[in-house]
Amino acid sequence: MERFESECPCKILFMKIAIVKLSAFGDIIHAMVVLQFIKKHNEEIEIDWIVEKSFKELLENNPDINKIHVIDIRQAKMKKSICFLFNELRKVRRFGKYDLVIDMQGLIKSALVARLIPSTKTLGFDRPSSREGISSLFYDKTFKYAYNKNIIERNLAIINFALGASYSIDEIQDKLPFLFSNSNKLKSIFSTSKKNILLIPGASVFSKRYAPYKLAKLTTLIDADFHILWGSEDEKKIAKEIKAAAPDVNICEKLSINSLILLISQVDLVIGPDTGPTHMAWACNKPSITLFGPTPGFRNSLVTNVNKIIESESEVNPFEIDNTDHSINNIEESDIANLAKNLL
Repeated sequence: MERFESECPCKILFMKIAIVKLSAFGDIIHAMVVLQFIKKHNEEIEIDWIVEKSFKELLENNPDINKIHVIDIRQAKMKKSICFLFNELRKVRRFGKYDLVIDMQGLIKSALVARLIPSTKTLGFDRPSSREGISSLFYDKTFKYAYNKNIIERNLAIINFALGASYSIDEIQDKLPFLFSNSNKLKSIFSTSKKNILLIPGASVFSKRYAPYKLAKLTTLIDADFHILWGSEDEKKIAKEIKAAAPDVNICEKLSINSLILLISQVDLVIGPDTGPTHMAWACNKPSITLFGPTPGFRNSLVTNVNKIIESESEVNPFEIDNTDHSINNIEESDIANLAKNLL
């Protein structure tokens, strides 16, 4: 295995690329931004994407993706079935032959998938740059870029390395929206006389959530219509708790990813923690405020003219989430409200 830090993997022109980014919601979004830059470099390049089944809708309807390949490793884990996992991995051999496979995830499972795809070259982050360093052993070539650097910057850097391109992180400020919906069935819930703000109360990690009572108070500080998103029964309970304290808010119906993209494209502002639906606003070039407590805002976001962040004063380890760090709730509702008013 060779390790390269400043040279592109090889001199051939890659015309068919497979990107491996299996999960999770926000991580896939932060990786998808590179698609338009690959096409900008060479619009003839074919790009396929390998993803976990539950996240396929995020990638659908993106014109820069030629084909989406689905794998269900998560289901194999839930079933605790080696046989199921073996059958899922065996599918990978039938995805086709590629000039280059790029593992943008850096986990053992994603590296294994990348290794099994027939290709001329496989590329991924080197051992110190990966979440699971052993993953680097599966690649033909590796790329060094510190794990604690901004995730969007890392994604662009490995694509620059692969293609011999030189796009800068500043160019992402002018990115095109890259999440698309073909849904037109969204129930009309928006005000025509006030701004519409979408609140995201949930997150996969409890310590990343902003307290419901603080979200309820926030709705009293801004003259707008508020809509609460939920995706699980636990999050639905939180939504009801907020509505109990702030009766004028609207609780959205449960939405598919496809419908969620449409919803976010229609609101005026999204406010939420470091979680997938909040990052969707960034991908859609919609105004947003992302709240950070136990995770690093400097790594997990990219501030733009319309996408802002507020971080707690907690010292954060970018390698591991502290489940006991609830410092996100030290963020003042008034600070969020003032920033929201500026964005609106």
